[in-house]
Amino acid sequence: MKQAVDVTQLKVDPQTSRLITAEAPRKISDFDKNALEEALKIRESLGGEVVTVTATAEEAKTTIREALAMGADKAYIIKDPAIAKIDTLTTARILAEAVKKLGEFDLVLCGEASIDSFSGQVASRLAEILNIPQLTSAEKMTVENGEVKVERALEDRYETVKAKMPALVSVTRGINQPRIPSLMAIMKASKKEIVEWNLQELGFTPEKLDASNMTVEVLDVSAPKVERKKIFVKGETAAETAEKLVEALLQEGVVGR
Repeated sequence: MKQAVDVTQLKVDPQTSRLITAEAPRKISDFDKNALEEALKIRESLGGEVVTVTATAEEAKTTIREALAMGADKAYIIKDPAIAKIDTLTTARILAEAVKKLGEFDLVLCGEASIDSFSGQVASRLAEILNIPQLTSAEKMTVENGEVKVERALEDRYETVKAKMPALVSVTRGINQPRIPSLMAIMKASKKEIVEWNLQELGFTPEKLDASNMTVEVLDVSAPKVERKKIFVKGETAAETAEKLVEALLQEGVVGR
């Protein structure tokens, strides 16, 4: 589960048009919350345990408490300043070591992308490193008899694919509607366990991490300048209004004859 910037709360500096991200609140990435909801539904029908794993350079316990309030049994956070600028491959390597340290598992569930960077690469890289089947962009999934089956929509067709577990599934936002924790669940979450690791505890020495070759640097993030022409179209009748609208669109070159 990634702690991401809440993009709906971003503000723009009116002088530079740059996005102000430092003060923006953090939250669980939306797609990851869908993955958690699906994990909870599987546990409710088949039993088992739901554990979340987060890699971050920031303090994330408050954010991850929401996952525990939703119903996760335990949460693990890999916190280290070196994580701040790492690329998707290094992120996947770190998460893979965390999964291995946790021991045997049946399913790894991920969001298909994060709401901030939206690279969509971590889940597939993680499956490759763990050497397990990957089923991506799931809009519906079922688990039965040691197999996971996924339905997904592609540009020109629908697909149903399945694999034996252990496997990794990345989910879309359309797969479910994440639950809203009750007040009682929120109170219980404060007593659930959050384990914090650093990179050294996962075997990542500075030499092994080699962050100098795995760093992503964001040079600039700005909002596009949008100026409206404030052209009002009004007529006595609907037909007259439509005619004037078409004339205005033709004049502006938005549509052609």
